[in-house]
Amino acid sequence: MCFLIPFLVGLISAILGYLLGKMLSGGNDLNLQSKLEVSQAENDKLNGKIHLLEKDLEACKKQSAKWKSDLDSSKTKSSDESAQGFASVSETSIPFDAALALAAFGKKIKQDDLKIVEGIGPKIEQLYHNEDIKTWKALSETPLKKSKAILAAAGDKYAVHNPGSWAKQALMAYQGKWAKLKKWQEKHKGGKE
Repeated sequence: MCFLIPFLVGLISAILGYLLGKMLSGGNDLNLQSKLEVSQAENDKLNGKIHLLEKDLEACKKQSAKWKSDLDSSKTKSSDESAQGFASVSETSIPFDAALALAAFGKKIKQDDLKIVEGIGPKIEQLYHNEDIKTWKALSETPLKKSKAILAAAGDKYAVHNPGSWAKQALMAYQGKWAKLKKWQEKHKGGKE
């Protein structure tokens, strides 16, 4: 019977040691999980800041190009007196024909209404407007990667959309190819090729 007491003390010590070890190691897992969540939150914040900085950079580039254009324009005017009163147009604009659009779509279309593009509704149109993409021409020149980034930045609800054909559709609208756009949209339901 004397050997039973040391055996029980040893068994109880082993069980307590096992439980104590489990408790302490589990705390490390929780600590690591907490650190991972904090790191992911910081990563999301930094990605948001990067997106805003890219937007600011794009605005700076546009302003710089405008200033350069204004400077070039003033140099041309000062060096050539015959150019007085002449406005240089750097970009040819294609006129919008509302009657032709009405004939093709059977409804009134407003110029540069991004919602004419299959897959873009009022909320997505606002996302593009927030990125200073407000015309069919601007949308037609928007790279797919940027469109996906705009949608992803707005959240999972928007990231599920596929903007793969939006630039193509916007170009047809900008060029006034209404019948072609209508036919394309009928053939590709949901704007998917």
